[in-house]
Amino acid sequence: MSRSLKKGPYVDQRLLTRVERMDERGRREPIKTWARDCTVVPDFIGHTFMIHNGKQFMRLFVTEDMVGHKLGEFAPTRIFKGHSGGKAKAAAAAAGAGGAPAPGGAKPAAGKE
Repeated sequence: MSRSLKKGPYVDQRLLTRVERMDERGRREPIKTWARDCTVVPDFIGHTFMIHNGKQFMRLFVTEDMVGHKLGEFAPTRIFKGHSGGKAKAAAAAAGAGGAPAPGGAKPAAGKE
């Protein structure tokens, strides 16, 4: 469910002040944050954030296309490593073994003399 238009976008005040302070100084260091629910505003464009995903910090350089989205959208918390299954592993092993038949595959035909 989205936030009420009357309230406006949620922006973490501590994060916004850090960005404004960096603009005053003219520095562009990465800003570490845990505020995944913070909305990206135009003031953030050109800054680099280190967003925590629950395990590590992921680097994010903010561009114009990201305005209006949440910081957490760009730091996924779950990493898909593929479906489990022995069939894919067995097929890869059979292909790497030089054409050896896969387990449960067809038996080679008897040679005619």
